[in-house]
Amino acid sequence: MSKGLPARQDMEKERETLQAWKERVGQELDRVVAFWMEHSHDQEHGGFFTCLGREGRVYDDLKYVWLQGRQVWMYCRLYRTFERFRHAQLLDAAKAGGEFLLRYARVAPPGKKCAFVLTRDGRPVKVQRTIFSECFYTMAMNELWRATGEVRYQTEAVEMMDQIVHWVQEDASGLGRPQLQGAPAAEPMAVPMMLLNLVEQLGEADEELAGKYAELGDWCARRILQHVQRDGQAVLENVSEGGKELPGCLGRQQNPGHTLEAGWFLLRHCIRKGDPELRAHVVDKFLLLPFHSGWDPDHGGLFYFQDADNFCPTQLEWAMKLWWPHSEAMIAFLMGYSDSGDPVLLRLFYQVAEYTFRQFRDPEYGEWFGYLSREGKVALSIKGGPFKGCFHVPRCLAMCEEMLGALLSRPAPAPAPTPAPTPACRGAE
Repeated sequence: MSKGLPARQDMEKERETLQAWKERVGQELDRVVAFWMEHSHDQEHGGFFTCLGREGRVYDDLKYVWLQGRQVWMYCRLYRTFERFRHAQLLDAAKAGGEFLLRYARVAPPGKKCAFVLTRDGRPVKVQRTIFSECFYTMAMNELWRATGEVRYQTEAVEMMDQIVHWVQEDASGLGRPQLQGAPAAEPMAVPMMLLNLVEQLGEADEELAGKYAELGDWCARRILQHVQRDGQAVLENVSEGGKELPGCLGRQQNPGHTLEAGWFLLRHCIRKGDPELRAHVVDKFLLLPFHSGWDPDHGGLFYFQDADNFCPTQLEWAMKLWWPHSEAMIAFLMGYSDSGDPVLLRLFYQVAEYTFRQFRDPEYGEWFGYLSREGKVALSIKGGPFKGCFHVPRCLAMCEEMLGALLSRPAPAPAPTPAPTPACRGAE
């Protein structure tokens, strides 16, 4: 038998598996989007309900600015990138959500500080002393501009982005955080991560803004890489402002899902810059390392928190399995494979995706459960809440469908030619 035949059969089988996953992911994306379109739209005040029970019933009408911005972004991104989602109902809902944010998100206009929680009709309830409400506001406004062409949305996005950069790099006093003598000068990985994500968002197909924020993107990448500690054996969630390990539980804290999310943020950065050495480092430290340390060997799934010295983490939910780390892992491994062709990364994508679809997906009412016990049993039956909205699940499914489609569109590599038979030596005749 030709040696090329088994190789060709293996390639055909791999393509069949990729095609099956593309169809599975696409069908699930349709179900998830349908759930949010049916249950989350506030037709009276605009914006979205995110506190939804298993069947989609609203159990609280508070509106969380993070989740409002995320859903606007998600709807616009789907509208722009998928032909089947390019319909008026989706864009109209996104615009209604965007207008709700424009009217109510900022606590004291013209100041830029946004609320964390609003009442259904837009009155502020709570403010966080962080940048994240503002970050998701920026993402929403930029995507609205891309979907509608209305310049006022882009003006909002750029102005808010510049305010966020000022708070992070120059003067954080506008966030309202008191400077307490005993508090360590810590840098959570989430801050440079979110800024890097915004650099990618605003710079997409926009040479002017890509140039404006190029140096900021490099700065963010360097700050994220500082979280690789202990001679490369651990990625820590918090480090000092100088990039050193902090004492105590805060310093030892690890979040495998967050590290994997940072990994694909960094991968996009590396791919855009054409830096293969950094890309290999990112795969090793931000994809493989957190997976191998964070995957539960007994029950499967990613632990939510870990302690770098193997003390019991202090977070009560440390051993739970949450929806978003698994969503981020699917993106990270498929992106890594798409870029490198490393079959190890593809196998990890399959491993995570099989667990995720089996444990989180609700085949009866749609969408995914968000909170499972360590053993993988549903701990909270809600489909949305203060932190889970129309974002991580559909973003994961949309990005994976796009990447799987791109992989399948590549021409299959030609099998190696069968070597010609070696002529027999006359002396052996």
